[in-house]
Amino acid sequence: EAQLVESGGGSVQTGGSLRLSCTASGFTFDDSDMGWYRLAPGNECELVASISVYGIPYYKPFVKGRFTISRDNAENTVSLEMNGLEREDSAMYYCAADARWPCFVVGVWGRGTKVTVSS
Repeated sequence: EAQLVESGGGSVQTGGSLRLSCTASGFTFDDSDMGWYRLAPGNECELVASISVYGIPYYKPFVKGRFTISRDNAENTVSLEMNGLEREDSAMYYCAADARWPCFVVGVWGRGTKVTVSS
């Protein structure tokens, strides 16, 4: 079965950093575009960043240069390094393969890893 498992979430102070990781199994990771989405209470699920099979990244404007998405096809992993975290970044972060908005309908989705940013 296709599966994505996220890790690396946690609690951090504003301005802090976290590195989220996602490990894929059960499908052809090398042929899949990957993305990180997030869902916060009261908000719509939204794309944070994506990366193509060839490693071409895309970031939503609110990232403001703070995050870096990367993938290692040999390891079947995709990561999201987040720096300069703000309260508004608090959310459940989901790794997804061949996905689109809205969340959880199309593609392979992980169970999420929670990020809490506080002062």
